[in-house]
Amino acid sequence: MIVSAHVATGAAGGAFVGSRLAAVVLGAGLHAVGDAIPHRDIPSRRFEVCSGVVGLAALAWRRGLLDSATLGAAACAAPDLEHVLPFPRPGGRKLFPTHRVEGWHRSGGIPAWAQLAGAGAILVVVLRG
Repeated sequence: MIVSAHVATGAAGGAFVGSRLAAVVLGAGLHAVGDAIPHRDIPSRRFEVCSGVVGLAALAWRRGLLDSATLGAAACAAPDLEHVLPFPRPGGRKLFPTHRVEGWHRSGGIPAWAQLAGAGAILVVVLRG
């Protein structure tokens, strides 16, 4: 999934469970589920990063930095940091399981524009709650 979709699904999951710890655990799990769904990524890394940061900032501003929705969003998006930051790669492989297991992260399926629209709709609902 695109970063903003990870942010949105993590926020929704965190808001649903209401517990900070559960939101973080669920966020990581939702990242794995999102990666398993065939999807197309946005070709602009800059747009991906900016849209994710804007979503997280809006959640932190509206709901608070330590709100379960904000933490769920951060936990769901965090695994993608290894695509842009120089994290260690033991054996040359990425750390998060869906990024290193062959065939888990598949291209195709949901277009980027649909993910972006869905992420926006989800975030509007979570931000209003």
